[in-house]
Amino acid sequence: MSTNLDQFEGEKYLSLQTFRKNGTPVDTPVWFVQDGVRFYVYSLANAGKVKRIRNNPHVKVIPCDIRGNTKGEWLDANARIVDKAEAERAHNLLNKKYGLTKRIGGLFSKLMGRERTTIAIEFG
Repeated sequence: MSTNLDQFEGEKYLSLQTFRKNGTPVDTPVWFVQDGVRFYVYSLANAGKVKRIRNNPHVKVIPCDIRGNTKGEWLDANARIVDKAEAERAHNLLNKKYGLTKRIGGLFSKLMGRERTTIAIEFG
């Protein structure tokens, strides 16, 4: 398994590939932040990707643009839903990376009563 994490340096988006129960891959471009050899992404708690990760933690990731056009090489990883303390750390890192845009989005989600979930993506 390759762990070429350098390809994500300076990137704003990664394509998160999760898998349906029948094995069909589903690619979703998401914001991410790197913390050592771990990535964090966040999502609405009831999103399809969260349900698929709970069902099958195996994922693949690759750098991409906002539209999901990929560049680089796919990397195998495992994803998990994090606890509250780890989610707080992840959101602090995401806020630093994405600034005001992320904070406004978070505030909007909170005002709308949308529950968010934070996902850790781990390699190896």
